[in-house]
Amino acid sequence: MSASNAASSTLAKPLRAIRLPGGVGAWLAGLAIAIFLGFFLLAPVISVIYTAFVNQHGGLTIGHFVNFFGQTLFRESFVNSMYVALMSVVFSSLIAIPLAYLTVRFAFRGSLVIQTLGVLPLIMPPFVGAVALQLIFGKNGSMNLLLGEWFGINIPVMDGLNGVIFVESLHYFPFILLNLVASLRNIDGAMEESALSLGCTGIRLFRRVIFPLAMPGFLAGASLVFVKVFDDLGTPLVMGTTNMLAPQAYLRITSVGVDDPLGYVISVIMIVFSVLAMWMAARVMKGRDYSTLQKGGSSIQKRKLTVWQSVVAYFWIGAILLVVLSPHLGILLMSLSKVWSFSVLPDAYTLEHYATVFGDSSQMISNTLLYCGLAATLDVVFGTAIAYLILRTRLPARQWLDWTSSIALAIPGLVLAIGYLRIFRGVDVPFTETPVTSTWVLIMIAYAVRRLPYALRSCFAALQQVHISLEESAHSLGASRLRTIRRIVVPLMAGGILAGFVTSFITAAVELSATIMLTTTEVNAPMSYGIYLYMQSIAGRGPGAALGVIAVIVVAIGTFLSHWVAERSSSNKTARYEE
Repeated sequence: MSASNAASSTLAKPLRAIRLPGGVGAWLAGLAIAIFLGFFLLAPVISVIYTAFVNQHGGLTIGHFVNFFGQTLFRESFVNSMYVALMSVVFSSLIAIPLAYLTVRFAFRGSLVIQTLGVLPLIMPPFVGAVALQLIFGKNGSMNLLLGEWFGINIPVMDGLNGVIFVESLHYFPFILLNLVASLRNIDGAMEESALSLGCTGIRLFRRVIFPLAMPGFLAGASLVFVKVFDDLGTPLVMGTTNMLAPQAYLRITSVGVDDPLGYVISVIMIVFSVLAMWMAARVMKGRDYSTLQKGGSSIQKRKLTVWQSVVAYFWIGAILLVVLSPHLGILLMSLSKVWSFSVLPDAYTLEHYATVFGDSSQMISNTLLYCGLAATLDVVFGTAIAYLILRTRLPARQWLDWTSSIALAIPGLVLAIGYLRIFRGVDVPFTETPVTSTWVLIMIAYAVRRLPYALRSCFAALQQVHISLEESAHSLGASRLRTIRRIVVPLMAGGILAGFVTSFITAAVELSATIMLTTTEVNAPMSYGIYLYMQSIAGRGPGAALGVIAVIVVAIGTFLSHWVAERSSSNKTARYEE
């Protein structure tokens, strides 16, 4: 049997699951999740759909959609959004796949640092990254000033839709990186060893064996990139590209009014195509088994690179990281600069911006850690529970939990926040006279709802790679379902759960659209709101950049610690297996 046939035979087996009857625990878990999603997700979505299909007299109509597709601007916006989203997935994959493969499969110093640096783009608000990239790669940015002086050329990297693709790719490729790293660690090392013994090496080994087995993680990340770019608002607005769906929805709602039907028509279109993207990713994996008999990351012996291979790998990784981290370099320089305009580097430096931030915005930092930590914890708990209910039980309508959660990806934060304000208008916190809309709880819930699909996709991909026989063995030895989940399933899913937590946390930290609508006082404001306020004026960009640098440092420390815990866990398991 050839190496490709070995891989194909593994992928061709139909995915089985322990279809246990839905016990009391499964019913309670499913009911709790359904109530949460129904109250905090479906209710706002229904209000959006209702507005899009109802005329001014309250009757059903499709006239708003006819009006939408009858206008050249909206048709152009739809095509542009599709183009930007698809091309961003392509370029994000070109960045993330080599980084994930090299750092997981080969032993060389700095792999942990590289993985941490690779996630940093997610922790910067996209509109801030766009400002920094304009300072570096824009028409009058540092790179073009140097190229013009040395070679007399100018590269229009930041112009039009291609500029949006450039910014989005650098910002969202960590979605693919995080999920792909988790999938690569879970691959059974015996599969690779068998392929190598049959002479399958190099690119062919990766293309025919490794990458197909890691497909759940890749598709999970790629679908997230598509959906996130499709409904991104801040980046196109900052770059002056308003002929896309998300900016058009924002402009319609804020300029015409919250009852403008065309704004909600755009939101419905975004919902449909986002759900379609998630469905297509699931469709590709349907009927194939990606599971292994053991925890792959703990059994794989990392291969050593030769001297020349190490030189090439370090050079390539260094070049890629230099580009993807250029927004952070730009923000750092901006946070230290007094004046930076039409010059390669700032004309003067200062630390006053940091003094301003620590004096005025320390509460925003602690608020961000609280809101995002609670939201990410809620996401991984729900994500693990939903994945288990779908793959391991016969609970009725369990698949609807997945579909309902995925809708959150397509709901613009602005629309979700408007829905919350409508639902909770006039509602006070129990036993108090404090309006619910003036508390930070709604901000945290909005973060959790918007980021739940990220954690769910990671947990789902991780559970797909936990072989059924491990749970069957535990059941045959008398272990209860809860004990099996706690002692077998969750530890083997640790990589995916951790990837989901990190993704949810760092993306919630840069949430802007819902934050603007739900933040009523600066006491409850997170860092993203503070950065937005600072960036509204040229004079405030220094403190805004300083606050952005602090956000990068805080989340980078958390990301590094999470990778360190994962590596230590894998090493300890390897030692136990060898014993």
